[in-house]
Amino acid sequence: MPTFRKIAFVAAESDIAEQARMQLCDRYGGVAPEEADVIVALGGDGFMLETLHRYLDRHVPIYGMNRGTVGFLLNTYAAPDLLERLNRAQHVKLHPLVMKTVTSSGATAEALAINEVSLLRQTRQAAKILIRVDDRVRLEELICDGVLVATPAGSTAYNLSAHGPIIPLAAGVLALTPISAFRPRRWRGALLSHKALVSLEILESDKRPVSAVADYTEVRDVIRVDVYEDRAISLDLLFDPEHSLEERSLAEQFAP
Repeated sequence: MPTFRKIAFVAAESDIAEQARMQLCDRYGGVAPEEADVIVALGGDGFMLETLHRYLDRHVPIYGMNRGTVGFLLNTYAAPDLLERLNRAQHVKLHPLVMKTVTSSGATAEALAINEVSLLRQTRQAAKILIRVDDRVRLEELICDGVLVATPAGSTAYNLSAHGPIIPLAAGVLALTPISAFRPRRWRGALLSHKALVSLEILESDKRPVSAVADYTEVRDVIRVDVYEDRAISLDLLFDPEHSLEERSLAEQFAP
């Protein structure tokens, strides 16, 4: 097991998170994130996602402690014994989704998503979306408020709220989940191989504009969105053994 010696503490913009950061810095010292061999993120799940994106190129483990609300991606906050907790923590590898977009103006963009890529209608009118999986048309027309592709780590977030399935981390699948589907009314989504390429084409885009969102990066007026998992990019999260992400995903499936 590695021994972490250079710890960076980063905090969300809230009083409780900043107070925790100062308390931990006083107790353990701290270095800049650019010099650290482990980063401790203090906040909620949203801040944890921001931290993962911000330090993606650093290739260092990130250990989150909950100083926010939900805290699904975070460990319980406690100041004592942090070094021991870091060094016995379990490593979880996550692979993000790549979102490639083309807009009605012809502009292209690319972004990464750790939780999900979601397409959402921009106006009062429902979106019409054609769905291809690995270049084969699977749905010629989905009339809906939107549709999303979720990773296993993101399957308990927006995907679950849209009645999508919870996916174990080691399952090797992605969730393709409609958001308020009108037609076909009985379609509830699909589970796809993590190797799948999902292509989403917006029908009647002038009349029914759609935006695409990768975590918190939004591109408006898209006409085509391609989504796939990039296993060449690996994110290293640390969890206390008694609060592993795998166990949380499993427990969520039996929640009352």
